[in-house]
Amino acid sequence: MQKTSLTKKSSYWYQLPPELIAQYPKDKRSTSRLLYLNKNTGDISHHKFTDILELLNPSDVLVLNRTKVIPARLLGKKTTGAKVEVFLLNQKSDKTWECLVKPGRRLKVGTEVEFSDSLKGKIIDRTEDGERLVEFDWEGDFWKILEKVGKTPLPPYIKRESIEKDKETYQTVYARERGSVAAPTAGLHFTKELLDKIEQKGIEIIEVLLHVGLGTFQMVKTENIAEHRMHSEFCRITEETAEKINKAKSQGRRIVAVGTTSIRTLESFAENGKIKPGAHWTDIFIYPGKKLQIVDGLITNFHLPYSTLLMLVSTLAGYENIMNAYQVAIREKYRFFSYGDAMLIL
Repeated sequence: MQKTSLTKKSSYWYQLPPELIAQYPKDKRSTSRLLYLNKNTGDISHHKFTDILELLNPSDVLVLNRTKVIPARLLGKKTTGAKVEVFLLNQKSDKTWECLVKPGRRLKVGTEVEFSDSLKGKIIDRTEDGERLVEFDWEGDFWKILEKVGKTPLPPYIKRESIEKDKETYQTVYARERGSVAAPTAGLHFTKELLDKIEQKGIEIIEVLLHVGLGTFQMVKTENIAEHRMHSEFCRITEETAEKINKAKSQGRRIVAVGTTSIRTLESFAENGKIKPGAHWTDIFIYPGKKLQIVDGLITNFHLPYSTLLMLVSTLAGYENIMNAYQVAIREKYRFFSYGDAMLIL
């Protein structure tokens, strides 16, 4: 049998029936299903998400990403009346954002766009990647206006317009700091009540920060995955959090990340098996052949074929284990992607 090359993009393909892509969240967050994968044996078992309470040990450390999704999608019109779309990516200064725009040919430098009576923007520059720098002008509180005018930036595989309820459901209950244009979706399954029970069991819960960018949805295009270039995302780990993680590691306790963004944050600050605190932009790309220094386990959703996230979970759990688990999930009709079911890898 031909050996699979783990650095080839084609190795990370699987066929997914479209009806398994969740278009809406469950009515109650923690009622999702949970596939448990033993990364050492490859054994699989099926659970409710609330069973996470029994599957985690009291000595474990659970790491959450505290980022908050902003309503980044803005629909507006030019002074000519032509409709346009501006998608917020990164805030560069108080009034200036790096943005994606549609249609790009109509939004040249100098173009003015009106989003509402209280929010306007002007294209002031173009980036090397073809994005735009937009300077905004508003009256009142910018974030309150954005909450009212902006739309939830649902991923492209959710084939519907966002609704008002998405502003709540596409947000973790522990979201604190604005800055993401996509949710750290593994965290969507947690309720405050479940987190309280987890803490009561003795499991330590700590928070890191990574603002999720659009690159999270980007499929790898190069056949040699090592040639893929990641988009940079801002992340931060405080001194207090670093001390807690380093202490837990020294005691042999398991570090369980909630979501791939938490893994990428932890591994971005890892030096010689320890966390060094700080804040920076990371373009870390974790794929088989690379060694994880900090993370022992992961709670995650199911990821797209050819995605960097599928490659990341294959690094933690082993390629064969992951690809087998995905086939089992498809056979058992798990719900996939952002609003879908979850997987626990330990």
